[in-house]
Amino acid sequence: MRLGRAVQGRFPELSFTRAKQEIASGRVRVGGLVVDDPGAWVDPRARLEWLRDAPAGRRSRARTVELAHADEDVVVAVKPAGLLTQPTPAREQDTLLSRVSLELQRRRSGERGFLAVVHRLDKETSGLVAFAASRRALEALQAELEEHTMHRVYDALVEGSVFEEAGTFAQELVGDGTHRKRWVAKPGERGKPAVTHWRVVRRFPTATRVTVELETGRTHQIRIHFAAAGHPVIGDRVYRPARLPRFPVPFRRLALHAGELAFAHPRDGRRVRVTTPPPEDFQRLLEKLAAAKMRP
Repeated sequence: MRLGRAVQGRFPELSFTRAKQEIASGRVRVGGLVVDDPGAWVDPRARLEWLRDAPAGRRSRARTVELAHADEDVVVAVKPAGLLTQPTPAREQDTLLSRVSLELQRRRSGERGFLAVVHRLDKETSGLVAFAASRRALEALQAELEEHTMHRVYDALVEGSVFEEAGTFAQELVGDGTHRKRWVAKPGERGKPAVTHWRVVRRFPTATRVTVELETGRTHQIRIHFAAAGHPVIGDRVYRPARLPRFPVPFRRLALHAGELAFAHPRDGRRVRVTTPPPEDFQRLLEKLAAAKMRP
């Protein structure tokens, strides 16, 4: 249940409004951990503590996270745009990994367990990310990635009118050695195989909405392939060709959303399919694109 309701039920002298205030002030612990989000999901059996006389503390850095799927082997979280999947060498504290870890601790009454990132999304991309909650699951899911049997589908908005209704990019990718930028291999360059399948969903006056399915999972693969074709993902400041005129509908992040993930469950092999709709900013962009006019 939600933490606010759980606290009110455990401490009946608190009204619901007061319970939320006490939680937000950092005076409530769940399984020994301070949780300051009244909307956090908690196990009804979790150990709750109300620190009545404690001074109001600072809000914790870790925020809540939506888990689209969770069992003892696999966790699939919904990453908001602007959040790193995991820390970089700069050791950021608020990442999707840290939020998922904290959420699992809350559900397990403070107990920590194994957790590892299976694959990543770019910071400015939203959508589904898989985590392994056991070593068995990590090995199995990594094997699926290598064998290209993990089904990953993205919702993308790209600039201009894509030339066909469906297609496949199968151009090799080359990197600069810094992991910061990559490009489609030129004649004579040896790159890594990258295969991207796409299908048009809707055409707008200045853009195209496409569904993209990855066969391989190279870093920035979707962005590079569409940019090389002259149709960069809206909001891409790295791979957008400099020759293109300024796009008429500004967007602060990549118009890319990982909306579907399917895999064989490591425990029994059953097929698991998880979906999540695009977030509000993506939906607002769709409305603006529908209202936009063609470039003169």
